[in-house]
Amino acid sequence: MQKIVVKSPTRVDLAGGTLDLWPLYLFINGASTVNVAIDIYTVAELTPHADASIVLESADLKLKKSYSNLVDALSDTDPRMVLLQTQLRYWMPTKGFTLKTSSESPVGGGLGGSSSLTISLMKAFSLFCGRPFKDIHQMVHAAHNIEAEILNTPTGTQDYYPAASGGINVLRYGYDGIEQDVLKVAHTPLADKFMLVYTGKAHHSGLNNFEVMKDSVAKDATTLQALRDLKVIAIETEHAVRSGNWNELGTLFKREFEARVRLAPEFSSPEISKLAEVSLQNGAEAVKICGAGGGGCVLVWCPPEKRKGVSQACQEAGFQVMDAKPVDPL
Repeated sequence: MQKIVVKSPTRVDLAGGTLDLWPLYLFINGASTVNVAIDIYTVAELTPHADASIVLESADLKLKKSYSNLVDALSDTDPRMVLLQTQLRYWMPTKGFTLKTSSESPVGGGLGGSSSLTISLMKAFSLFCGRPFKDIHQMVHAAHNIEAEILNTPTGTQDYYPAASGGINVLRYGYDGIEQDVLKVAHTPLADKFMLVYTGKAHHSGLNNFEVMKDSVAKDATTLQALRDLKVIAIETEHAVRSGNWNELGTLFKREFEARVRLAPEFSSPEISKLAEVSLQNGAEAVKICGAGGGGCVLVWCPPEKRKGVSQACQEAGFQVMDAKPVDPL
């Protein structure tokens, strides 16, 4: 068997984040999310061995470890190896290999980087072990269970779909599970107005999600109303994307921000507020915080003719404008 290389995109969530957490969407009679895959990738490279030896290497952690066999690899007590060890327990490969992982996403960037890497690993091991998934939903279900175990916190599922499929993803959550529609990015204004900026401060999605989950289970009225408002905004965002009414997104992003801050005040931060101020003063139409907020990356929704000025102002204010754009279905 030859070397296996799997590259998966990360994503920017456009609407409906947090609503993909089970059972939150059931508390509000179903929900939908909209996100788009972007060309910031994670990579898993798997090279088969003739013997049972295993080498695990993480470019991001600057870590490389060698083991005589699978039992040896699973016995390592180094906490940095937990992500890869959990994958090994799921797959229990019978042959040796070298696995190298890497990610272009900044740590805590809010781009679903860990979920993207999980998908890269799932696809690589599926090929290596000869165990194909029956469909994308089975792969996502396993991936999000694995990541919930690693993180020891509730995890949603929306981040895995763009990593597996690319494109614009419309996901609907209901009694029967998840429905996915994948739309093309090409010939839409999405790429023209899309500018991704990193605040320089990492976020922690698990903390925000757990607080929202606790308040929802406790039937906190403010939390549940914010979730209902996010549901309506996500539905309107889906309609705008499907109908090509891209000019509506700026207003929808503003409404989403207001509802999300009501849901979790830590969604914003001094860095995000400063970035929003600089962007809007220089001609951007709106900003959309990525992931659970509190830091990480922000989508700046910017007319093409204002792009240069907004980009320059953000960089002068100490923010990093990332070289990123949406990608079509894989």
